[in-house]
Amino acid sequence: MNVKQSKNPFEITLTLLTWLIVIVLWFIFTNVGEMSSLLLPSPQVVWETFMNIVKNGYGNVSLWQHLSDSFVRLFWAVSLAFITAVPLGLLSGYFSKFKAIVDSIVQFYRPIPPLAYYALLILWMGIDDGSKVTLLYLAAFAPIYIACVAAVNSVSQDYILSSKSLGANQKDVFTKVVLPACMPDIFTGLRTAMGFAYTTLVAAEMTAATSGIGWMVIDASRYLRSDVMFVGIIIMGVTGIIMDGGLLLLENKLVFWKGKD
Repeated sequence: MNVKQSKNPFEITLTLLTWLIVIVLWFIFTNVGEMSSLLLPSPQVVWETFMNIVKNGYGNVSLWQHLSDSFVRLFWAVSLAFITAVPLGLLSGYFSKFKAIVDSIVQFYRPIPPLAYYALLILWMGIDDGSKVTLLYLAAFAPIYIACVAAVNSVSQDYILSSKSLGANQKDVFTKVVLPACMPDIFTGLRTAMGFAYTTLVAAEMTAATSGIGWMVIDASRYLRSDVMFVGIIIMGVTGIIMDGGLLLLENKLVFWKGKD
């Protein structure tokens, strides 16, 4: 049975209508009410600030450079996390002895807030992008690893036993049964990891950075530039939706058997 869901035109209309209502309420509240623009800038002010940043940049750095620097850090970190967490997670789920070695380390650092060990990363690796990418890598690694372990554990034993009864060896079982069954959960872990890493990006760019969307928001907060902060937050939200949508589209193309029995 195919349980894959996609939004129909009515649901898309509801989504667009929801955001239209939010923007209208924002406009009314900031233009009719007595809310200070320092606390909540109006949509017009935010738009003007956005256009100014597009034309002139922020902090002597163009908007495109801010975006480029942030996304280079983010994609390097998530890519490295993916190519290391997937094999470690699959092996941990498939072999209990391997899990005994790796799992406790991941579970130990996973609940620690990134800022708690970021200072150590700076001491060890300096203030360049190495420490920032490492921080984002650690944020992205755990969700992918955990998703892979859970995916292997949820594979039906009937599939494994059936393949063995047909003569499949251990390698065939892993590559032709376990791995395809795990792919949907792996993509879910990747999407979750991308979100975690993106939220950690602001923390990564707080210290010793001179560019990046996260740095732009933090720098604007020092000068109470709420309009710039709103621009940065909206950019991060929109680009986050675009990245998640891209991963979802890629998943639907590559994992075409998802939701089919």
